Amino acid sequence: MKQFACGDVVPGCSAHFKGDSDDDILYQVARHAHADHGLAEVPKELVDRVKAHIKGA
Repeated sequence: MKQFACGDVVPGCSAHFKGDSDDDILYQVARHAHADHGLAEVPKELVDRVKAHIKGA
């Protein structure tokens, strides 16, 4: 199981995500970024930062 905490990239955000793969996490994070952070698109730089902070096997 992989995990990601949005607060690792966006200080103050308490959202956490779990999934079987990086793609599962990235899908959830993209929806969260749109709904809660107002991003219509997730910039590549942000995707790279998220990937660097995904934990788990």
